Amino acid sequence: MQETILIIDYGSQYTQLIARRIRELNVYCEIHPFHHLPELKDNFKGVILSGSPQSAISEEAPIADLDVMNLDVPVLGLCYGAQFLAHNNGGKVEKSIHREYGRAKLLVDEHIDLLRAITDECEVWMSHADTILELPPNAVKIARTDSIPVAGFKFMDRPVYGLQFHPEVSHTEQGGQILRNFVVDICGCTTDWTPQNFIDESVAHFKELIGNDKVIMGLSGGVDSSVAAYILNQAIGSNLIGIFVNNGVLRKHEYEDVLRVYKEIGLNVTGIDATDLFIDRLKGVVEPEAKRKIIGNTFIEVFDQEAAKHPDAKWLGQGTIYPDVIESVSVKGPSATIKSHHNVGGLPEDMKMKLAEPLRLLFKDEVRRIGAEIGVPEFILKRHPFPGPGLAIRVLGEVSRETITILQEADAIFIDELKAQEFYDEVWQAGAMFLPVQSVGVMGDERTYENVIALRAVTSLDGMTADWADLPHSFLAKVSNNIINRIKGINRVVYDISSKPPATIEWE
Repeated sequence: MQETILIIDYGSQYTQLIARRIRELNVYCEIHPFHHLPELKDNFKGVILSGSPQSAISEEAPIADLDVMNLDVPVLGLCYGAQFLAHNNGGKVEKSIHREYGRAKLLVDEHIDLLRAITDECEVWMSHADTILELPPNAVKIARTDSIPVAGFKFMDRPVYGLQFHPEVSHTEQGGQILRNFVVDICGCTTDWTPQNFIDESVAHFKELIGNDKVIMGLSGGVDSSVAAYILNQAIGSNLIGIFVNNGVLRKHEYEDVLRVYKEIGLNVTGIDATDLFIDRLKGVVEPEAKRKIIGNTFIEVFDQEAAKHPDAKWLGQGTIYPDVIESVSVKGPSATIKSHHNVGGLPEDMKMKLAEPLRLLFKDEVRRIGAEIGVPEFILKRHPFPGPGLAIRVLGEVSRETITILQEADAIFIDELKAQEFYDEVWQAGAMFLPVQSVGVMGDERTYENVIALRAVTSLDGMTADWADLPHSFLAKVSNNIINRIKGINRVVYDISSKPPATIEWE
């Protein structure tokens, strides 16, 4: 069984970051909310307790149904996790006079195994409202800062540790070394969870699991569904039946280009051009959520009709990734309102098929690494994220064939120039928006009253937060000039300089 580090999530904004840092060490880990823990198995090599927005000394403090002090594996508590360990074992934790947030200098008292190779006064990242004033009787301090007496401690009789700071964030200079010390040296993990091992194990697993059965899978041309299809294709070959639906609101030439690439690499894919059906149903619809539902429901209808042609298919392939799995059992419970533009490919609940989800253990960046290892073409692997409802939610207001055509052209000019000037790979996501306003302009000797295009480009690691991309003025000027000169009906181009938060990446 795969060696595993168990991460107990108490609701910290950094919990997924802990997992990603450990995965970067080629060590497998799983996140489980404190109220929904798995049975401990022999392959669990260590436990990490996350931070939390809650206070360890409040009556509402989250408490895992797990006695971490009596586990047979090492335990590391971070921030709230450290306060939890101290408070519940006889230490003293109190509200801080001033909430400590930001950088601090770590002063190491004991260079024990957890802090091996950590230099004195290295920068660490603090984010806490409580302070550990006294340690439990059987614990010893290993680090402090100028402002707090206990920044790190260890229990003397067992490998249980607490750190008041966050080693998982990039602002902690030697955080990666600290996590490596815990995961590799203290827990004894062998760092063998590599992309190639994952591919080999996944292909073998699905080959045995599915056998000669057929799998139906909706493909979008995106990274997740494409990489998942690659793995299933290696496992079962032509028994994977891909369905790629043109919903009429894809980017320029996207349907033809993606279908061509899929077929070039040997995927068994059927393309269905349902443009007229989607566009007709969107006629007169302005409200964004209504657009999403129309596109989602129509997709299900089209997909279901095609899938019905394969009544012997017993499996449904999906590109589910780990953040989707985590959110479904999050500390706060399943989301009350799931972002529907992330779930437009949702399929009928009554299909009664078994699920094949090769990527459900991977983060987005890991999916790309797996894709590169397995040979997914860069055309697909390096594509920017694209919303399920496509350009329908980038046309603010009513969607028509005319507005979609205009937006496809503007978007293509923007994206092509990003690639030509080698900015595309530096940007997380980019696209054009068609605004429901008209502005006055002058073209030649005539006044015009035409439409506005907004350009949006952001940088991000995972899409959870994003900064607007600081593209050169000369680049933006060229794109603007090309859009206005080449596309009839556009006389003004603006650039969105809003970050997320407070603004979202998409406009609808």
